[in-house]
Amino acid sequence: MKKSLFILALSLLVGFHANAQKVEFEEYKLDNGLHVILHQETGAPVVTVGVMYQVGAKDEIPGRSGFAHFFEHLLFEGTENIERGEWFNIVSANGGRNNANTSQDRTFYYETFPSNKLEVGLWMESERMLHPKIEKIGVDTQNEVVKEEKRQRIDNSPYGKIIYRTGVDKHLFKTHPYGRSVIGSMDDLDAAELNEFQEFNNQYYNPNNATLVVAGDIDFATTKKMITDYFGTIENKAEANVRKKIVEPAIIETRYATEYDSNIQIPAYIFSYITPKSVEKDAYVLDYISSILTGGNSSRMYKRMVDQDKVAVQVLAFGQANQDYGTYTMGALIKGEPDWDSLKATMDDEIKKLQTVLISEKEYQKLQNQFETRFVNANSSVEGIASSLATYQMLQGDTSRINKELDIYRTITREDIMRVANKYLNPNQRVEIKYLAGTEPTNDKK
Repeated sequence: MKKSLFILALSLLVGFHANAQKVEFEEYKLDNGLHVILHQETGAPVVTVGVMYQVGAKDEIPGRSGFAHFFEHLLFEGTENIERGEWFNIVSANGGRNNANTSQDRTFYYETFPSNKLEVGLWMESERMLHPKIEKIGVDTQNEVVKEEKRQRIDNSPYGKIIYRTGVDKHLFKTHPYGRSVIGSMDDLDAAELNEFQEFNNQYYNPNNATLVVAGDIDFATTKKMITDYFGTIENKAEANVRKKIVEPAIIETRYATEYDSNIQIPAYIFSYITPKSVEKDAYVLDYISSILTGGNSSRMYKRMVDQDKVAVQVLAFGQANQDYGTYTMGALIKGEPDWDSLKATMDDEIKKLQTVLISEKEYQKLQNQFETRFVNANSSVEGIASSLATYQMLQGDTSRINKELDIYRTITREDIMRVANKYLNPNQRVEIKYLAGTEPTNDKK
């Protein structure tokens, strides 16, 4: 039986290596600056058309937070040739699906259609770029939509301030705009005038600030002609945006904060660190570290705090490597009356073990297998490949990193894990947050 299980596990591992195939693509630029990436995948008759704009929460000006995320909603309102409220109907009528998402660094819109509807997707995204209707009725409608989203995901959702980082990043970043939340301030959106939304569109929603990716069952020559027809004549309304580098001073002394959540009964204790940006190898090493310490029920923190010491009901982990900086947040939902010092000591003890003792070969092999599987899953659909291609090109400056990432993970050694844990996960480099049930006292100075 054991031999059979071993053979099965080996065959699965071989399968993962076989499936992690090179992603072929072609990229070029139109005269107006639009970066185009094409990927042919003929396994199924579907195609994804996506446009990523290099505008995120970090590009907003003080007093107008939330604009980038707001546009994720606003630009489905309609265009000169797509009537208000008809966007989703057109997608559905053509057998497609669509979505969008926003981060600190970029906004991504995409549609997935049967491959014979490729032209519909290109037309719709060119419409969004060329002449969206930014009118008061649309702004007012989406203002309410965003407010409801904030209520559901953050205000009325248990641990929403941690999951969506509104109660974390503001304590980490004091200079860099990553300290602002992606969803932004509702007061800022309420205060904005219509012309401010129009100016935001003119500044950022241009070909020279965008990457178009088409992935799926396509013919390159036909697709290129369609792209030229629909996007080639779109003019830029602003010069290409040049971002200035904003340096966040390193945390050199432990910061302490308290956050309150009226939706919870179980308090939490949080450690959060600033980590390297996405292109640095150490960011990949920290992915391994996150998996070791807090990656599910087999992680060290879970086994120690939940199974062994029974001081927590669950462990938390949120790692993110952005274009300028990354973050790693870890913590635990506390069981019983909080003993803050004991909880902190336990978490630090597990970090110290990682800093002083090499992980076992068995644990190391498990990590590599996990990340091989994760890579394969992330690129198992044309939607996933489209998103990856645009992200590597725009935020890491190298589309071919889609074929290098797995090799980067494979080059990580056990010594790298110990080195990076020592470099970034020290008490004087973090914010410690008590996350408590209830509402914040008016006289609480944290």
